[in-house]
Amino acid sequence: MGAPPASAADRALARPRRRPLAALAALLALVAVSAAMLVTLATPTPRPVDAPADEFSAGRAYRTVQTVAQRPHPAGSAANDQVREHLVGVLSGLGLQTEVQDTVAPEAGQLSGAAGGATFARVRNVVARLPGTASTGRVFLVAHYDSVQTGPGGNDDAAGTSTVLEVARALAAGPRPRNDVVFVLTDAEEACLCGAAAFAASHPLAADGGVVLNLEARGSTGPVIMFETSRNNAELVAAFGRGAPHPVGTSFAVEIYRALPNDTDFTAFLDNDFVGLNAAYIDGGAIYHTPLDTPAAMDRGSLQMHGDNALGLAREFGRADLTALKSGHDATYFPVPGGLVRYPGWLTWPLAALAVLGVLVLGWQVRHTGRAGTGRLFAGFGLALVPIVAAPIAAQLLWAGITALRPGYAELLDPYRPVWYRLAVVALAAAILLAWYALTRRRVGPAALAVGGLGWLALLGVVLATLVPGGAYLATLPALAGALAGLVALRCRIDGPWPVVATALAGAVAVVILLPTVVLLFPALGMAMGGVAALFAVLLGLAALPVLDLLHPAAGLPGPTADEHGAVDPAAHDERRRVAAHGRRLGALPAVAAALAATLFAGVGLAVDRFDADHPVPTHLMYALDADTNEAQWITREEEPQPWTKEHAGSHFSEYLGAAFPGLGRESMRTGVAPAANLPAPTVQVLADTTAGGLRTLRLRLLPQRTVRLATLHVDATTAEVTRAEVAGRDVPVGRQPTVEEASLDRWGFGIVFHAPPPEGVEITLTVRPRAAKVALRAMDASDGLTALPGFRARPAGVGVAGSHTSEMLAVARTYSF
Repeated sequence: MGAPPASAADRALARPRRRPLAALAALLALVAVSAAMLVTLATPTPRPVDAPADEFSAGRAYRTVQTVAQRPHPAGSAANDQVREHLVGVLSGLGLQTEVQDTVAPEAGQLSGAAGGATFARVRNVVARLPGTASTGRVFLVAHYDSVQTGPGGNDDAAGTSTVLEVARALAAGPRPRNDVVFVLTDAEEACLCGAAAFAASHPLAADGGVVLNLEARGSTGPVIMFETSRNNAELVAAFGRGAPHPVGTSFAVEIYRALPNDTDFTAFLDNDFVGLNAAYIDGGAIYHTPLDTPAAMDRGSLQMHGDNALGLAREFGRADLTALKSGHDATYFPVPGGLVRYPGWLTWPLAALAVLGVLVLGWQVRHTGRAGTGRLFAGFGLALVPIVAAPIAAQLLWAGITALRPGYAELLDPYRPVWYRLAVVALAAAILLAWYALTRRRVGPAALAVGGLGWLALLGVVLATLVPGGAYLATLPALAGALAGLVALRCRIDGPWPVVATALAGAVAVVILLPTVVLLFPALGMAMGGVAALFAVLLGLAALPVLDLLHPAAGLPGPTADEHGAVDPAAHDERRRVAAHGRRLGALPAVAAALAATLFAGVGLAVDRFDADHPVPTHLMYALDADTNEAQWITREEEPQPWTKEHAGSHFSEYLGAAFPGLGRESMRTGVAPAANLPAPTVQVLADTTAGGLRTLRLRLLPQRTVRLATLHVDATTAEVTRAEVAGRDVPVGRQPTVEEASLDRWGFGIVFHAPPPEGVEITLTVRPRAAKVALRAMDASDGLTALPGFRARPAGVGVAGSHTSEMLAVARTYSF
């Protein structure tokens, strides 16, 4: 007779004598490491107003938050003027050289315009300087002091503004730094990043570049994450690790943010060859850009973390030789308890290759030791793809079901109370992984499944090294640690303690690297992309499969043996089958528990996170009046309008608005008929009109007739082709203009959007090649606030304003021909 087939237990990497005790010890170790990582991501205790003068005090900074964020203060508003006067007074009172940069500036980056034209703004930046003792360059602490029109900006960005002032106070009160420190509070960030663009491109203090520390907030709570850097960041990251008391940041976040279309003031500095770091806290995104972004909503622990890091980095860069900061490569880095792990980016490919090699060697050793044959190893690799694919899909389906029950979530970055939903996604991913393991473990074997899971991690490491090198560590290091642990386990007695110790250590590496990623991905991407967090949760589980295996009973016994006459004892055979069935039932318990937890968490989330007066369902509404026809309409961007919104717009049809209101962009929105309000349209005055060489030059003044947030001017491409343009004396790239045929389909061509227009209006010079006897221009301006309009129905309790730059906008447009 041949030897009986090896059981699933025999095919494991670890088979301790006291399995329950080993499982408990390994799991407690991973729980302890998980707790340490969560503590690493926690915010510090806020310091009171009487904290020592050389420390950052969230209590003192919060007083500034309360002053700055009393009410909405968008660029150009009277409220913004008052905020600016306060900031100038505080910085001047610290003895700093303080000024206001008052200029007209284009938006950061290309002159594309978010609303269908080249974008400009009148900006007034507050700039203060603390001279260094022997400066090797300048350190710039940057935050924007304007808010959106819909909210007071208690977090975005009164948090950054108050942090800059408190850091300025602490530095001014202490020893003078070696390098100049410049405090820049920018204007019109919410409109177009124009304040930062003006400072970085034209202020004398910015002429030689320097190190920028930009401070932002996109929420109300959570750890402050250093999420963006300039390129070739190795020395900057090293300084971040030394100087920041709470160094939370990952090279993966930097890679992802570089690939996204999002921008902050930091973008303007990067466009002008500065180096630096960009940091923000991002949890609590439901209040972002809404009336709920008040000082009371702020987590002062997040403010304290902002300030601790900003002050520490200001001192670190303040004493450094800034000429030595540029290096030739990016660093790979991630947080660990007590600090930051970093290594040169050029190690990405060697480590990825080493991980692949390690997994291949482990697979060969598993086969050599009889834990699994070639077929089982290939089966383990193929089957490991199942949870990798299934968990993200299930998470997205879960959220689709929740939003079907709670459609108001569609207008939120994240639910107001998202924790239960996040736990549901993690539990769902765990349920899928555990169910998959319970179903495949006996047939394929623990060792083959462990090697298969590590194989996918190693392969993903290669993919990440190719596409986003700074994120390759997420897969490469757990795969490498798991392969090394498996090789150690195979060299030790399978029933001894060392295989358990080795696999637990590899699991701990996976927890350190992947748990923060799961935690931070939820607020970064929102529940609408919870499947990404589910994916990394499954990767964490695959890296820890040998530890998870300890949760299962010894899953199988050798097949029944015959006596010397070939007879099989039926009773013994039945006993073995009973034990095996009992083991399968026990092995399914973790998956069942995780599935029940996912259901419970989702149900609790729906029960707890209800819309009410303090947590209103967001709605989006605008009003637009065509002064040519005296016709008005309500407009909403909601795809499935809420009941209150439907009372105004969106119940019947969707319309392309660009034909009548090119300043609103080219997207289609839902509309409804509105009563025409008695509102004056902006005027266009001709200051000069000359013709030479077949080109006509019009010098115009665009002049709003009411207090507005922005004004726009667009040229009818059927009447003229724009060849050159100036706004407030600045050249504007006109780009390719529509042909006559194209213009017949989309009338409005070249356009200009001007935020915070001054009372005297905006001077615009257009040089055109006429296509008709008269040049037609469409002028539009926009203010904020709908409550005084005829036909407007007040929002009931529980209905709020969506965080959008067009929420509550009131636009008036008129056509002029010259």
